[in-house]
Amino acid sequence: MYLHDYLNKIMRVWNAYEGQAVARFLALQDFHVNDPNLYKENPDAAVSRQLPSPLDEIVSAHLKVVYHLMRSDPPNYTEAYRFQTSCIQAVVKLLQQMKEENWILPIMYVVSIDLRLLAAKCEQQTKSSKCGEILEKAAESLMSCFRVCAGDTRSSDEDTKRLGMLNLVNQLLKVYFRINKLHLCKPLIRAIDSSNFKDSFSLAQRITYKYFAGRKAMYDSDFKNAEEYLSFAFNNCPRRFTKNKRLILIYLTPVKMLLGYMPRKEVLERYNVLQFHDLASAVKEGNVRRFDEAIRRHEMFFINAGVYLIVEKMKIITYRNLFKKVHQILQTHQIDMNAFQTALQFSGAEDVSMDETHCIVANLIYEGRIKGYISYQHNKLVISKQNAFPNVVAA
Repeated sequence: MYLHDYLNKIMRVWNAYEGQAVARFLALQDFHVNDPNLYKENPDAAVSRQLPSPLDEIVSAHLKVVYHLMRSDPPNYTEAYRFQTSCIQAVVKLLQQMKEENWILPIMYVVSIDLRLLAAKCEQQTKSSKCGEILEKAAESLMSCFRVCAGDTRSSDEDTKRLGMLNLVNQLLKVYFRINKLHLCKPLIRAIDSSNFKDSFSLAQRITYKYFAGRKAMYDSDFKNAEEYLSFAFNNCPRRFTKNKRLILIYLTPVKMLLGYMPRKEVLERYNVLQFHDLASAVKEGNVRRFDEAIRRHEMFFINAGVYLIVEKMKIITYRNLFKKVHQILQTHQIDMNAFQTALQFSGAEDVSMDETHCIVANLIYEGRIKGYISYQHNKLVISKQNAFPNVVAA
């Protein structure tokens, strides 16, 4: 396909208002990228003769990206990224120019995704640059598109560019998680959760959004919201996407466990996350030694998944279940603190002191996992005669 034919095809679908078709001609995953006839270092003059502005700027920048990716060996990601940035700046101009029209949103989607992917490749190629710097600049370009879409409040619900917000938010969330700038996620999540269109976005986009919003809530220790977001993502993700369901489950499982729901072995087995099975068994038994062993055995898995600190929080539930067993054995609402210390030592915490035992019990009371108070004068825990150990879910 010659450049003239390529431009004619773009013009034809452009005049037919076919946003998806135009977007395909601007996607780096499309087959036209492999056509040597389109490798032009300076296509500006030819493009501007056939295409209107600012579409000509978008196409020219895209062709330059293709040139630097396909003509260089290895691909020159730095130059490709620079022209992809020019491409998205022209897209912003297009969004601003075409008021009360949203059929061009697919163009924004493909250009945004390619910008993020090129920025990531650029980070790998230019090791000298500060880690995350290029991706952060890419996020600034994506934010320019987001502001235009979010500010389109005058168009009708069918034609508003606000319908493109979630796609951009997902791209931005992926960048912010990659460069570890999670504090920048909060305003984006707030914008989507308060949007009138939050149920109008495609299911695939909503699943991606809920996955990242759930992870953010988990890191903020907002486990109830994290459970809601991640459960939506897991339940609605099609079964054939096993890898994605496994990713979601890696975060959903510890969140559910912290809320008192222990995972079934067959579910963990199906998605190859049996690392949580030993942990769940130890928590249920109140077995501190087994809990510590499970953490040690699967330490690298938890660290690489980013859930190590979340998993560590389950230790307090292990203590709660251990102390509940002490209460069931002694059958009294005034329990000597020595009994708890002995239970801890027997369960694996051999060198635990009385002060540490007091501290653990005090934390359990503070978190609402035990109803009662410590009588320091008598060195006893006085617990409620009714529901002294509330269900973890209710705590």
